[in-house]
Amino acid sequence: MTLPPAGAPRRRSRWLRPLLVLLFIGVPLLEIYVIIQVGQTIGPWWTILLLVLDSLLGAWLIRREGGRAWTAFSSALSSGRMPAREIADGALILVGGTLMLTPGFVTDLVALFLILPFTRPVARGVLTRWVTRRLVVVTDVRRPGPGPGGPVVRGEVVDD
Repeated sequence: MTLPPAGAPRRRSRWLRPLLVLLFIGVPLLEIYVIIQVGQTIGPWWTILLLVLDSLLGAWLIRREGGRAWTAFSSALSSGRMPAREIADGALILVGGTLMLTPGFVTDLVALFLILPFTRPVARGVLTRWVTRRLVVVTDVRRPGPGPGGPVVRGEVVDD
């Protein structure tokens, strides 16, 4: 694997802008559509009550699962183990909590997927694969240094 030349456009920039447009324009439009549909089905006051109860449930879940994640993180650190799983859980709960505080039903479903303890392992697996793909170590890049592949500058260290 070789690195692109300096100044070359990165591959991810092609899909980043459409993704951001989808997130910042498409998701709110979808949320508004779903809220209107629910409001037409059960009535506006019941819809508002459902959104408020949904936010309260989300706040309770975030507090409970966030506390569990913090306890697991502290336990891993105190036992001398690298808390990779606990960090991933904390990040998923943080993102899920942010989505739960956003009014709407679609984002709340995604948030529940990230927060609930029986669905979080699936989200953690997706997050782990995503991070692993981006942290691939490039091994065939030539770096200057000692050995046949790089220059060696001989010198003497002088302390003042």
